[in-house]
Amino acid sequence: MNDEELRSLVEEQWTALEAEAATGERRLRVCNLPVDVDSGSLALAVDHEGYRHVLLPIAMHRKVRHGLDGPVLRLRKRPLEDAETYQHYADLACLRHDLDDLFMELCVDVLAAARELPEDPVKALYRVLDRWKALFRTQGTPLGPEELAGLFGELTVLNRLLRKDPSAHRLWYGPEGYRHDFLARTRAVEVKTTTSGEGRRPRIHGLDQLEAPEHGTLCLAWFRVHRVGASGVGIAFSEAVAEVLRLCDDESALLDLLARAGYHPADAVHYQDVRFAIAEERWYVVDAHFPGLTTRALTAAGVPVSVLDVEYTIDLSGEIPATLPPDQVSRMIDSLIQESV
Repeated sequence: MNDEELRSLVEEQWTALEAEAATGERRLRVCNLPVDVDSGSLALAVDHEGYRHVLLPIAMHRKVRHGLDGPVLRLRKRPLEDAETYQHYADLACLRHDLDDLFMELCVDVLAAARELPEDPVKALYRVLDRWKALFRTQGTPLGPEELAGLFGELTVLNRLLRKDPSAHRLWYGPEGYRHDFLARTRAVEVKTTTSGEGRRPRIHGLDQLEAPEHGTLCLAWFRVHRVGASGVGIAFSEAVAEVLRLCDDESALLDLLARAGYHPADAVHYQDVRFAIAEERWYVVDAHFPGLTTRALTAAGVPVSVLDVEYTIDLSGEIPATLPPDQVSRMIDSLIQESV
């Protein structure tokens, strides 16, 4: 079935559903489409207000991203039950009748993309939404060398989280300007990356960056990276971006985070020859023995805190404080994931 045939079928089915009488405010008139994915058949629906819906079957545990909640489009997770089945769906609805024609084109794109990615129709949905949103994106200023290295370090940690949970991008708060780069309820990770070949001297921004969450734990992940040539041994920056997008279950949400971090796909040509090799990696527990200035520590010492915009450098060049062994780093990552469930 080509796109034109699919478009005709969708319009025909929606028209038929709209002709049926509504049976209740919380009920949908639904019809299945001859478009199957691994989790079932895609469907169309009309609600009691006459709004049109497209339904993509998903597993019961699958999350649906937040943030798309009107006034034009609304995306939610919805369970539907009939006499024989109980199925969860990703439900995309158009809340304006005057935009039904545009919603038709969007849904045809969604259905065609889901047919091409039957193992993950929701990811196909996000790809289509992102392409439509891209029409309105503006091009940003390319990242500088230190900004690229810093983002590469955060993507390295994000990659490890996404390998354990495809929804782990929700833990990435760095692009939002939060004090910690990754955060669950009581656990956080701050990432510092340097291109310097000497010392371990991360720059700390603010008196709260080395403060753990309330009753929680903070780790500092420190990376030394070297910029290598296009033919050198290392990881291309574009490959790091492509890998987290591949692992993530919501490309659109992750692209928004990348944009807030300063990366825009339109600028990818500027980074095509950027490649980093990780020369050193160390993880630390930020506890009472870790060097740093924090509001809590100064207050506990009786020092009044009335200064703003504090930045300072700490020196981790020696063997103290001790670094976390790899097994404890793995447990920290697992704990972050578990707290996000």
